[in-house]
Order: sequence, then C-alpha cells, then structure tokens
Amino acid sequence: MPKRRILPFIILGITNTHQRITGREITNTFSTEIGDFWQASHSQIYPELRRMTQDGWLTVSTSPTNSKEKYYDITDEGRQVLNEWLGQLVDELPIHQDLFSLKLFFIQQADDPRIGDLINQQMKLLKQNLHHLKQREQQVFPNEEAVQHHYGHYLILKRAISRTQGQLEWLNETKKKLKIR
Repeated sequence: MPKRRILPFIILGITNTHQRITGREITNTFSTEIGDFWQASHSQIYPELRRMTQDGWLTVSTSPTNSKEKYYDITDEGRQVLNEWLGQLVDELPIHQDLFSLKLFFIQQADDPRIGDLINQQMKLLKQNLHHLKQREQQVFPNEEAVQHHYGHYLILKRAISRTQGQLEWLNETKKKLKIR
C-alpha cells in the first residue's frame, strides 16, 4: 500500500499561518519548528509547491524587486482542504525507524558489552536533544500569551520533552539493573 502524502497538508498548515511566505522560508520551517517531529527536503518541497499551485490550493506571486523570489499564499480552497484534513482522526501509530532499538533487539546476552556502549551513546544524544527542546520552549513560548497563540505547537513540544525525559529515565533504570557505568 503506498504511503499517504502528508507534505501538502504540512505546507498548507505553514502557509495558513504566514502571509506571503517564500519557498525558502517554508523549507527553513522544517529545520526549526516542524523539524523536531517531521522531515522534508528542499527537493520534496518545491515540486509539491508547484503541484499545490496547479491544484489551486496556493497562489504564487513574485517579488517586485526580485522576479526569482516566489511568495506563496493559501487559497480558500487550500484552507478548506487543510480544515478537512485537520478534522480527520489519526487512525495509525507513527512508524519509527529507531536504529538504537533495532540494534538492542538483536543483542542476545545481558552481559554483552555493546549494550553499555549503545546505552551511553543514546543517553548522550537524548540529553543533547532534551537541552535543545527546552531551549526551544523558552525561545518560542516565553509567556502564556505565546502558549495560547500556538497551543498545538506548544503541546507537541511538551510531548517531545516528556518523551525524551521518559527515555532517559528508562535508560538510567536499565543501566542500574545491568550495572553499566
């Protein structure tokens, strides 16, 4: 079964919250806000922008000073498509490609020294990620007004923080149980 295309809906969501946004700005959103939970490359985004413009979901205009710079805006039809998609319930769990878990899965003995190396490296990465997420929380949500203005984004960020903290707790418990330094 082919994967459902999600990228158009993400782009609609981005353009719905920004007036006259460039393709570059849309791409940059995937390395900041949305990049914490969804990835898309330049080579995926620009063809999608062309299709969405052809479908009437976006309009495109150029800058008066730079004809190569294109600006995108959501249309009423695009907003309707976005609202219909937002109203659909999620009926599947996310698919993860977690290399750490995959490697642990194939280790057969509790005293295998590779477990300690894997756990310690994973903890290092998770601590770095947790630090990044908490900095983003302070930067993006400095006050209650910011939280209320982008509440869904706030919930996702809090979920990511909670998930990362939970993984670190599990790894710490596992290290203690296995007496790993």
